[in-house]
Amino acid sequence: MKDSTMPGDASPQLDAHDWRILSLLQADASLTNQALAEAVNLSPATCHRRVQRLTQAGVIEKRVAILSPTKLAAWTGWGLSALVEVSLDVQTHEALDAFEARAVDEPSVQQCWRVSPGPDFVLVIQVADMPAYQDVTRRLLNEDARVRNVRAFFGVKRAKFGTAVPLPAAPGAAASNTSSR
Repeated sequence: MKDSTMPGDASPQLDAHDWRILSLLQADASLTNQALAEAVNLSPATCHRRVQRLTQAGVIEKRVAILSPTKLAAWTGWGLSALVEVSLDVQTHEALDAFEARAVDEPSVQQCWRVSPGPDFVLVIQVADMPAYQDVTRRLLNEDARVRNVRAFFGVKRAKFGTAVPLPAAPGAAASNTSSR
């Protein structure tokens, strides 16, 4: 396989095989290299090198199993999802970076988005119940003197949850943009 990176550029150039590999792995990261190679019509060794290259370039961040919080709630008791808007009283780089670091370090925070306009952050928080949510807000929000405003929304039903990044269709192949429910 020829090197498909541009000179002086850490980003790989993606061809139809790469797009198909990415599409298939988004749908099912548990595919064996053999199955993936067959699906994209490459040798297993070539397919493996391409996946390694895409991983080393950071295009593939990680491969994970996506668990259903609804189904696990019977065993874990973890049943409260909150989407929380957070506004700080100042928007300096230092203040924003400090809050972001604290949010990222909080295990109950599944996602932390710095957003604009509107609030400074949107957090997705998964906890067992309202007392657990109150503990998180006390640690993360109430003890930070720079937090000016908090607005929380509690999930009552997850109609859709997806992780797939929309990809352009590879020539000769339909894009597979899947989501988990």
